[in-house]
Amino acid sequence: MDFSDAIFSEHAKSEAERRDIPEDVIRQCLSRPSLVRNVRSGRVVVQREIAFGDPPRHYLLRIFVDIDRSPPRVVTVYRTSKIAKYIGAP
Repeated sequence: MDFSDAIFSEHAKSEAERRDIPEDVIRQCLSRPSLVRNVRSGRVVVQREIAFGDPPRHYLLRIFVDIDRSPPRVVTVYRTSKIAKYIGAP
């Protein structure tokens, strides 16, 4: 699935900025997710492993997207180092 046309809610914009996650990284994950899971009706979580920092450390980027509208809307985004915890969970 490709969510690259998604728009960002104000909350998602502020959280991405606060967490220092660049929009281009989010867009890359939205266009080529490694995993998409249903959270509830009309909402999915898009996940992809990414490397951040210097030296690079691996994180799981989790992007919550409302898909019950057009274009889809990014609700929030965060990265976590607990990859194993979320790789199989919504």
